[in-house]
Amino acid sequence: MLFVGLGNPGEQYHNNRHNIGFMVVDALAQTHKFSVPKTKFKGIVQEGTFQGKKVYLFKPLSYMNLSGTAVSELANFYKIPLHEIVVIHDDLDLDPGKIRMKQGGGHGGHNGLKSLDAHLGNDYWRLRIGIGHPGVRDFVSPYVLSDFSKADYMWLKPLIEAIVDEFGLLVEGNFSKFMSLVPQRLK
Repeated sequence: MLFVGLGNPGEQYHNNRHNIGFMVVDALAQTHKFSVPKTKFKGIVQEGTFQGKKVYLFKPLSYMNLSGTAVSELANFYKIPLHEIVVIHDDLDLDPGKIRMKQGGGHGGHNGLKSLDAHLGNDYWRLRIGIGHPGVRDFVSPYVLSDFSKADYMWLKPLIEAIVDEFGLLVEGNFSKFMSLVPQRLK
């Protein structure tokens, strides 16, 4: 199974709203003791066995808009089918801290998903994490490329911890139970 965190490489993007996928993957790797990060497939790969299943964590280093190339190379090399790929990404259309799981569907204007769709098709799973919308379309790019505010960490830290704690459900493919338990923990 492959879990892909979307984001942009580089220290200047580290705490950006657009990098929430990277943040989740980093927390998963640290908490669940995945292998030492290796740079390959135009990204950072970490391997582990979780509940007896081989699991890969991946952060493409090709920048958000070109993520599909890196992810498709890794998925093709390890022969990971689309239904065993979960992409973790920011979503402007969800309120901050809200999450949704879905398989397939459109990209909703998200450039990382556009790239993935072009290289893989769109039948992979998505863990959409709400970051809210700035309210004006012209402000979207500066908004997603700005750091989370201190106030955002009130929901961000507990959300990432809940995702990490319930990671086993994602590995099992029990997405409905995951979607039931994680929001309950945040109330």
